[in-house]
Amino acid sequence: MNGGRGFSFSTPRIFSSRGAQIVILAAFFFAAVALAIRLPGWPLIDYRAFDYLSTIGATPLAKDGPIIIAIDEPSLAEINVQWPWPRSLHARLISQLRLAGTKVIGLDIIFSEPSIPVEDAALAAALGPDVVLAGDETLVTSDQADQFIRVTPLQMFSDRLAATGIASVSLHRDGVLRQVPDHIDGFAAVVATLAGLEAELPEPGSMIQIFGGPRTYPTVSYYQALDPENFLPPGIFKDRIVIVGLSLQNAPSIANGGADAFSTSYTVHDGRLMAGAEIQATIFDNLRQGYSIAEASGAMKQLLLFVTVAAAALLVMRGTGWRTVIVGTVVVVLLFVGSYISLRFGRIFVSPIAASLAFAGIAAAQATLDYAEERKKRRHITRAFSQYLAPALVDQLARDPSKLKLGGEKREISILFCDVRGFTTIAEQLKDDPQQLTMLINRLLTPLSDIVLSHGGTIDKYIGDCLMAFWNAPLDDPAHAMHAVSAALDMLDSMQALNDQLKAEAQAAGRPYYPLVIGIGINTGECVVGNMGSTSRFDYSALGDAVNLAARLEGASRDYGVSLLLGERTAKAVRDTFAVFELDRIMVKGKTEEVPVSTAIRRSSGTVRNTHDGSLQAR
Repeated sequence: MNGGRGFSFSTPRIFSSRGAQIVILAAFFFAAVALAIRLPGWPLIDYRAFDYLSTIGATPLAKDGPIIIAIDEPSLAEINVQWPWPRSLHARLISQLRLAGTKVIGLDIIFSEPSIPVEDAALAAALGPDVVLAGDETLVTSDQADQFIRVTPLQMFSDRLAATGIASVSLHRDGVLRQVPDHIDGFAAVVATLAGLEAELPEPGSMIQIFGGPRTYPTVSYYQALDPENFLPPGIFKDRIVIVGLSLQNAPSIANGGADAFSTSYTVHDGRLMAGAEIQATIFDNLRQGYSIAEASGAMKQLLLFVTVAAAALLVMRGTGWRTVIVGTVVVVLLFVGSYISLRFGRIFVSPIAASLAFAGIAAAQATLDYAEERKKRRHITRAFSQYLAPALVDQLARDPSKLKLGGEKREISILFCDVRGFTTIAEQLKDDPQQLTMLINRLLTPLSDIVLSHGGTIDKYIGDCLMAFWNAPLDDPAHAMHAVSAALDMLDSMQALNDQLKAEAQAAGRPYYPLVIGIGINTGECVVGNMGSTSRFDYSALGDAVNLAARLEGASRDYGVSLLLGERTAKAVRDTFAVFELDRIMVKGKTEEVPVSTAIRRSSGTVRNTHDGSLQAR
């Protein structure tokens, strides 16, 4: 069939083995992703995953956490004094908070420059060891030098035993606050120390657990804290830690920005910034409760990537399909769930992005290769069988090439031989008109072939005016004998219409009319079916005694005065469907006993009569 290319579905030599192909693919994706995670921009992808995972089902706030005293719009309106406010006002706030039983007062306000002396003196008089003032550290980089600047409160304030805490924070490259400041004397750490709480500084680079969006912490306005008896519930500040700082009532958005306001992991949900005072309260809770999150080491990331790549290779080793999509989706979901569990309960962030990308990449790439290979097989099968099988059967083979067993296989088939009676005489009469002879053969074989294909048969070959076909190969056909006989009867029926056309055409053209009469032999038996021939050219054919008997039956049909002759096994198989008549018993070459031969017609009421072409018909 189709020359020497046959059914060789080979892949390029480098991918001669599916296992080798997958190993190469897995190694490529492992190396590619391992290099990608080292790019400067890759951590921002991991950090975005951290933003979502760390804020899903966020840990609730502790009941004894800090209270925020907000310098907000209502306070600016009530106090009605231009910012910065007089420092005596802050001194008054400190006094009121002490009277209310506050444990530690953190002022997230930098008093590094002197103001009116009397105002500075009033604030200094109110300070004490229960107050923490904010400082700042900044690294200024220039072409000439890097300058480290540390800003602290005025000395007169420090002399009053007020502690200083550095309120500076570090932002990642995307401007989001995720990292715990590594200052030993950080503002939140100093507040925790003054409160008598153990707050061990986490490893450098540890990330913050955010508890929610803006105003997550209990917040009161500055003007209310100046007069708690009239504006606030009794005992609200008793033994509590308070942090004072700018905190706008309507937290600013990323687009608008804002003073002392930062984008956090929770900003991905609401697009709003968090005030610096709330940031310090969040850091405080991270330090005292050990909520800060360490990022996985490079070795752990590489191990996860390797295990995921190996799992993907195993998944696609036997093939790809819907199972690959389902299992792949489950694995990616498990990677994210595992990352969440590690983050929530182990306080370690292992980004699932790289591993998920590698897994999905391997599965998608192998699925693409398999699809291309499948398309290649389908094209080969379609080209090989389109002229021999019915389109429906070709489509089945193309969808499932496993149904086609290459090489020889033994199976029971029904074989049909069809030949034109007296064709030698017709050919002799048309020896001077080969075109007419060729046209006549084509006009005959075309409808006969169409009938074979419409009944699910496989056309083996054409030998001059003879057609050979069989059923139950290459695809299974449990009713192969019935389909073969049904096709034969349709072929006999088609001859009347064809002869009528040929007669009319011959009369119109004024040339002789040569009626066509066919004889058919059908036999059922075990044969070897497969690719027969040489290594350079072969056909899909059938060999065996059953084939030889079918050919003999076709030749013997003339001797019995019928157009269709059936072997014993064929007759038994179709006896319930067609009217079968045993005609004789003949000796078959290679056998010691005679075997019966029969003919068949469609079941119908009435009697049976011989037609002009020798076939039997019911009437």
